[in-house]
Amino acid sequence: MTPKIYSSPFPVPDQSIVSKSIFTHLFASTSPDKVGAFPASLKAFVDAPSGAYLTRAQLAHLSLSFAHGLRNHPTTSRFSKRGDVVMIFSPNCLAWPVVVRSIPARHDISLIHSLVLVAVAAGLRCTLANSAYTAHELLHQYTNSGAQLIVAFEDGVSVVRQMLVDLNGLSQREADARIIVLGRDLRWAGGPSAKLHADAAGLLKMEELFGLGKLEGEEKFEGAAAGETVYLCYSSGTTGKPKGVETTHQNMTTLLNILPPAFADLKPERDVMLGILPLYHIYGAAKLLHYPFSRGIPVVLQTRFDPVQFCTAVERYKITICLVAPPVLVVLARHEAVDKYDLSSLEMLYSGAAPLGLDLVKAVKTRLLARRRGSSRQNLVITQAYGLTETSPTTHVLPLRDADRKVGSIGLLLPTLEARLVQDEDGRVDVATGQPGELWVRGKTIMKGYLNNPAATKDAITADGWFKTGDIAVRDKEGFYTIVDRRKELIKYKGYQVPPAELEGILLTHPNIADAAVIALMSEKEATELPRAYIVPADVSKVASKAAFEREVAKWMETKVAYYKRLRGGVVIIDQIPKSGAGKILRRELRERAKQEAARGELSLEVKAKL
Repeated sequence: MTPKIYSSPFPVPDQSIVSKSIFTHLFASTSPDKVGAFPASLKAFVDAPSGAYLTRAQLAHLSLSFAHGLRNHPTTSRFSKRGDVVMIFSPNCLAWPVVVRSIPARHDISLIHSLVLVAVAAGLRCTLANSAYTAHELLHQYTNSGAQLIVAFEDGVSVVRQMLVDLNGLSQREADARIIVLGRDLRWAGGPSAKLHADAAGLLKMEELFGLGKLEGEEKFEGAAAGETVYLCYSSGTTGKPKGVETTHQNMTTLLNILPPAFADLKPERDVMLGILPLYHIYGAAKLLHYPFSRGIPVVLQTRFDPVQFCTAVERYKITICLVAPPVLVVLARHEAVDKYDLSSLEMLYSGAAPLGLDLVKAVKTRLLARRRGSSRQNLVITQAYGLTETSPTTHVLPLRDADRKVGSIGLLLPTLEARLVQDEDGRVDVATGQPGELWVRGKTIMKGYLNNPAATKDAITADGWFKTGDIAVRDKEGFYTIVDRRKELIKYKGYQVPPAELEGILLTHPNIADAAVIALMSEKEATELPRAYIVPADVSKVASKAAFEREVAKWMETKVAYYKRLRGGVVIIDQIPKSGAGKILRRELRERAKQEAARGELSLEVKAKL
């Protein structure tokens, strides 16, 4: 049967597909008073607490200066040869855009890949690590990515040292030689000074690499070379440990070129974006570090989302646009800080990473607009977009003009991309219009593949280039898509991916757990999914109190995983984990059990079983 292939309704932008380095794409200019297409004097990134900022010109200079320092400093030069991989382990800070765009590159020959040229600026591949990771979690990404050097925020140095020394077997001296510290001291950017964390004393600081010289220019990635890897973000996938997603220069330049027809019409010297998304996630990396810079607007960076800090920043910097996840909207609908600050400049909220509901949209708009009586700014649009790490990330955007009438939809397919909705796993049968099917996407934003994992890549991308998202969608007659279910078993807690298999593997290391299964509960109160574990004790005689043991296991897990992977949906002892004849966990039975528990009032949280 001939596949039913959908295209985008948006016009294809001029030169939507270019084959060059992402650095060249963002920074190249024919005018000395510009960086890219915009004045060099415009602010690019701002530190929210201090107000320190980098202009476009300063960012270009510091990026090439930092790259030169890496190559030539006696401590870092041996880890900064062409082809080495650098890991960035830091929460959001002003140093991020400098480091990410300035790592030196080379030709790298590996057993898996043929000769590849990889870079950002003249750069290395950058693997972006979750700043909440424990040493055990960090080790997998460090070793799997092939990283040597780690750029770490000062608060994370102890985690990095534990990973390098205790888990990776390096000496203390060798470990310290692989760490570059990002600190709170912002004097290098014209900001305030700050005392360095005691754990980072004696280590090489980022600012020590400035002033040693400057690369004459970035390395070129023309033609086929644009298909080489530039970022290695890690996606949990559906099973097993997180996998390195190889995002290429071509992926990134294409994304930046196809977004404008669907996205808000951003105006330099008018619009200001607030950056609360984690920059280590592809959502933040693409939409905060790259896209605003390509449109000439500044990004005000916050370390994390905090209601008071969020409202303070909106008022102080006259924020007009912010990218969020639904849990942030929950806070805006309820938190008392919203009534204490002037948020009237806020005009656009783009939600992603989880489904967006009509009631939540109405609650936020009603509350924020009620405080704008007499204000000239009555416009507020809340909309959403869709994508995955493997798609760089955005594939669909709900245009501002359709946000109110199509609430819940992920919007329209971006230009140059193609989509299918398939009925079977092999893609032999496409569903009829209005019927649910697995969403497949094809185009120049699809990842190169999973690093060193050809089997997983083959499972995810067909021979003719279709990426299987694992999400079940419906497409209406107007071409708007809505996600209605998920083939994947991932739990999404406030935008973070939480793989049940990973949590189950950790639970099975507990000395008194014989079997375990994890499912998602949907919290209506928090607008997010919560991991809930069902466990079978190895020795029931050692469980004096079921409730006490369940609480003990939940507390024990908090010491093993990042905060967002905690078992917030609870832990429940059962006699047996339901499984198929092949040994596969029957999660649907557990979800049904959770629904019955909720009906009996046995769930202390305002949750419902996720179907």
